[in-house]
Amino acid sequence: MNGLAILIPLALLMGLIGLAAFFWALKRGQFEDLDGAAARILIDDEDDAIATDAAT
Repeated sequence: MNGLAILIPLALLMGLIGLAAFFWALKRGQFEDLDGAAARILIDDEDDAIATDAAT
């Protein structure tokens, strides 16, 4: 029983910290351009890096 007295407030505190982090990220615009992040992973930048290295 003593363990629950510690674990329940700890779990609630961790949940509030996670909720605060979510709202902080939402306020900072982390979820504004979800499609751009999904498409950015498909772009192949290796060809551009090789061409730049070959030109120098």
